[in-house]
Amino acid sequence: MKDKPNEWISISDLMAGVMAVVMLMLVLSVLQNKVADVKREQEKNSGQAAAQQKLNAMMHSMQQEMADQGDAALVGFDIASGKITLRDKIFARGSACITDQARDALARLAPRIQAFVSGSTNTQVFVEGHTDNISVNNPVVDYTRFCTVYDDNYTLSAARAREARKLLIANLNDQQSHRVIVAGFGDSQPLKGISPSDERNRRVEVQFLTHAPSRQEQGSAL
Repeated sequence: MKDKPNEWISISDLMAGVMAVVMLMLVLSVLQNKVADVKREQEKNSGQAAAQQKLNAMMHSMQQEMADQGDAALVGFDIASGKITLRDKIFARGSACITDQARDALARLAPRIQAFVSGSTNTQVFVEGHTDNISVNNPVVDYTRFCTVYDDNYTLSAARAREARKLLIANLNDQQSHRVIVAGFGDSQPLKGISPSDERNRRVEVQFLTHAPSRQEQGSAL
């Protein structure tokens, strides 16, 4: 007499097979996601590197032009950090008014900075004013003479950054101009290695920021 087949063993084998297939599909899905993540990160890094190279080339070009025109004392360049520094000589003493020599120098820089902003929506420029820690003893109220009114270093630093920004955004539209941002830090961020009262702390820093375009942005550009 033959033994009767055990239906439960067959069902058990079937379920084990189904589970094996499900687990295999799950593993494949995870691996595909990992590969996609790695590819996206590589594309992002590649795009960021290209954007950084373009920024470095622009800054080298501006630095060379300032040197050729004899204006190197007015503007300092930190290419590794993507930053230029408008030194105190840019402004009249205790004023937010830009001197005539500095105005000409900034006018030569402005087209490149405007091209940087208008060339991509993935860019930002921060124009940041700084001062030394010497207090303002008497409020300045003559706007015509000093291009601002102020009673502390924060207000003066912001006014100087604002006046520099005006020159740098002259030919940008409203949407582009919104990516050129002003901040005044007063004496809260002195340069390292020098006294907070040192006149070299009186400066405006222009910081350039760029990031790689998203995949959607890359697609829209095609």
